[in-house]
This record gives sequence, structure tokens and C-alpha cells, in this order.
Amino acid sequence: MTQIKLKRIYEDPEPTDGYRIFVDRLWPRGMKKEAVHFDLWEKDITPSPELRGWFHQAPDERWNEFAALYRKELNGSEAAMAFVEKIGQYPVITLLYASKSPDHNHALILKTFLDEKINSQS
Repeated sequence: MTQIKLKRIYEDPEPTDGYRIFVDRLWPRGMKKEAVHFDLWEKDITPSPELRGWFHQAPDERWNEFAALYRKELNGSEAAMAFVEKIGQYPVITLLYASKSPDHNHALILKTFLDEKINSQS
């Protein structure tokens, strides 16, 4: 079974991170790709641009609805299902995200989704 961790992309990498995957659609401002240690940039499993834009207008008020809508996108996504298969070969992965909020970001929802899918395959 794959252990899934979360970390802001701005945090230093650690040997315990395992396979590091950046899971935002847009590259964070002010960061050079060469300076960030990541193994994969997975854009296709991020919230749609429309959903992301809608959520960012009022993140605290829209969090629960955003979570439900993003899960719906993930459940209907071939890319998300392919990603579940892809990460199964790694004992540890770390999902890297750029959001300032550790409590209201799509990586939290993605982690829960992936944990559920991986555990259902066991």
C-alpha cells in the first residue's frame, strides 16, 4: 500500500518524502523549476480552471461545496484513475501543493480520494 503525505512545495525536501509529485495546475510565482525537487508535475488531476477560480473568490465560505465538486471531478476523471494506478508502485509519495492554506486546499481532498481508491484495491 502507498503512504501519501502532503507538503507545501516551498518546504525543503526530505529523504522520507519518497516520490514527490507537484499537484497544482499553475507553477508558483517566484520559484524556479530547477530549484524544486520533484519527480512529477501532475496537472491533469487538479481542479478544473472554472472550479478553481470559483473557489478562490471565497475559499472559507465555499470550502465544503468545493470539496464535493472536486471529488465529483476526480470520480469522473480517467486521468485520476490512471494516477491511482501509477502511484501504486511507490511505497511513499508526497503531494506537493502551493496553497498558503494548510486547511483549505485541493491537495487535502486529493489525498483523501487517493487513500480511498488505494485502500479499496487492497
